[in-house]
Amino acid sequence: MSAKATISKEVFSPQDERMLGAVLVKRRTKKKIPFLATGGQGEYRTYICLSVTNKRPSQVYITKVKQFEGSTGFVRRSQWTLDQLRQVNGIDPNRESPEFDLQFDNASDQWMASSGSEKFTFFQILHHTCQRYLSERKPEFINCQSRLFSGNSILHSAADSVTSAVQKASQALNERGERLGRAEESTAEMMNSAQQFADTAHKLAMKHKC
Repeated sequence: MSAKATISKEVFSPQDERMLGAVLVKRRTKKKIPFLATGGQGEYRTYICLSVTNKRPSQVYITKVKQFEGSTGFVRRSQWTLDQLRQVNGIDPNRESPEFDLQFDNASDQWMASSGSEKFTFFQILHHTCQRYLSERKPEFINCQSRLFSGNSILHSAADSVTSAVQKASQALNERGERLGRAEESTAEMMNSAQQFADTAHKLAMKHKC
């Protein structure tokens, strides 16, 4: 099982959340953290994860998840709601660079993804999620490649196509149901007429016998 699949299963599923995406990162500028604050746990890997609650109304979170050296488990660290995200900075709109910044209401971090493509995929999911779940105060996406936004247009178009297909299928089933209903009614009427004819024939036969 991949690290991201394990995070989804061990960190978010028990909280009744569904992980939408994650990106492996490291800080571009290291923060000076006292030894006691880290618990002396040594090196670690950090994932920035995007998740949504299964219960309605949906709540979306951005969470830092860490895996410490020598451990197979993952721990949830800092967490923000999606509406606390103010700005997403892609650093360089002209190339697929791994660097990016996230600016929240009360914090900001400078990150470097494991690759430019992994960062871009996470940005696509993040942008699409903002468009879907935030009606107001959407975060600003700056210094991002233009194809990020066209990619989301494709995602929206695909979603619209799926919705349209479902509606057409539902309509077809309804029409089929109506046709079947009419056929059943016609069959019932024919059976009723046949029964009446049989009763009449039987009565005539008995009359002639008498």
